[in-house]
Amino acid sequence: MTLLAPGLVLVSLLLSAGVVRAAIGYAHRRGMLDRPGQRRSHAVPTPRGGGIGVVVAVLVTLPVCLRLLAPAWPVTLVVALALAFAVVALVGWWDDHRPLPVLPRFSAQLAAAALFTAALLATGGLSWWWAPLLVLGGTWSVNLHNFMDGIDGLLAQQTVFVAAGLAVMAWLAGQPALCTACACLAAAALGFWRYNRSPARIFMGDVGSGSLGLLLFMLIAMLWRVEHRLLWPALALCSAFVTDAGLTLLSRMLRGRRWYTAHREHLYQWMVRSGCSHTGGTARYLGWNVLVALPLASASLFVSGMALPFCMVAYLAAAATWLALKRRLSRRRQ
Repeated sequence: MTLLAPGLVLVSLLLSAGVVRAAIGYAHRRGMLDRPGQRRSHAVPTPRGGGIGVVVAVLVTLPVCLRLLAPAWPVTLVVALALAFAVVALVGWWDDHRPLPVLPRFSAQLAAAALFTAALLATGGLSWWWAPLLVLGGTWSVNLHNFMDGIDGLLAQQTVFVAAGLAVMAWLAGQPALCTACACLAAAALGFWRYNRSPARIFMGDVGSGSLGLLLFMLIAMLWRVEHRLLWPALALCSAFVTDAGLTLLSRMLRGRRWYTAHREHLYQWMVRSGCSHTGGTARYLGWNVLVALPLASASLFVSGMALPFCMVAYLAAAATWLALKRRLSRRRQ
């Protein structure tokens, strides 16, 4: 068991990288290319669907972590997590090959979130009154991460950061199984990032972005199930993505625009449109994570009784930064 945990993390890294490498050739053969356009931030046709590498690595390693390492999670919950993850990934894989209408995709996302929620609440420790909020939260996380997958390396970088942070919190909470599962996710995302960093050789596609969004939500919910106060530092780690996606969505809705259609109004897209490189854009998000989100999440974790206030500070600071940068970039473009 001592060697199983690091071995699973290494398998996740290598398996993800290997499958992504194979996916590049597959995408070229099948014509699965994202071509430059008005709503895209890249300049050359690029293969998509590389997220299948992360999906395969996760499906191989996470159930083993959660069942064979201590403390083991209930088999019903592990099966529900794997099945929900696979459903969203399968719908995304289909969509990468042949675009699906909104309703079937959204219905599958709701069903997957509901399946995991039912299994989680059945383990006890949480009231069934949380069910509607958890289902909506899981569905929102799927779409949030899909929205934020728009420039080279950004979503993979964010997944590595958040998953690594969740692994540390799970370890401190006495959950080696959950810690190793989060570490395997971080390793899988790192294996994909090798081919997705700028200039990207392949994009994640819906198969990866949506399923990663659901998986991060499920891991945070499991951490919350273990110890309720861990929700706040976990959410602080996600502040950059949640704020950008949330405020962009709210802005589009207030302006009467169709918020569910493709667009280029997220902060990272404004940066690229204003002349910032993809590497520069991802570096700015990483800077926020390391210099702001991580210290506030740490304070939320270790300062007794201040978890929620520090999390709120993270989101207020993120919102203020988002508004200031949007205003600055808008003036620069004018």
